[in-house]
Amino acid sequence: MTVKLTQFICILLFSTGTYAQDIAVLQYNGGGDWYSNPTALPNLIAFCNQHINTTMSAKPKTVKPESVDIFQYPYIHMTGHGNVFFTEQDARNIRDYLISGGFIHIDDNYGMEPYIRKELVKVFPETELVELPNSHPIFSSQYKFPKGLPKIHEHDGKRPLALGIIHEERLVLLFTFESDLGDGWESPEVHNDPEEVRQKALKMGANIIKYAFEN
Repeated sequence: MTVKLTQFICILLFSTGTYAQDIAVLQYNGGGDWYSNPTALPNLIAFCNQHINTTMSAKPKTVKPESVDIFQYPYIHMTGHGNVFFTEQDARNIRDYLISGGFIHIDDNYGMEPYIRKELVKVFPETELVELPNSHPIFSSQYKFPKGLPKIHEHDGKRPLALGIIHEERLVLLFTFESDLGDGWESPEVHNDPEEVRQKALKMGANIIKYAFEN
């Protein structure tokens, strides 16, 4: 599919308003658990609808990377612990989606990082992941995070990283690593996180959603 055609589809779908404030989860190949953190996005959606005036459906949709369906959504979430694999068609479709105005947030649920880095080279072979400065607007689009990405769960004692792919001066893909935002979005009984920690995760998630919807 050509970039021009996907741009047309994207503009058409977004202009109808039918899907403009719904989000989706990416069902990728490779054996990784793309379906992990099942309560995370519903909780984030409820938080955003209550606090930043979004009107998202209560549950996210599920889309596959090779499908034209991805162009229906301004924000696509991707998570997991393990392997990820993109075919050439997947990579081309994801690239077309991103440069046509879409946004993907990849949240490493611990163990995903080496696999996704390799697959992102297929999507943007000419562009590397770069660390976002704390001054990036994604850290202040709604709630202020002057120190950047919050740490939600500890794994290897490393600092949390917000890495991005920037295309024509727009952040099109966010990769959050060593933070585990999705775990913080889950229902309280899942990880027994303090409410203060959950609020940090949800507020950062709301920032990401708002940024994706407005940029």
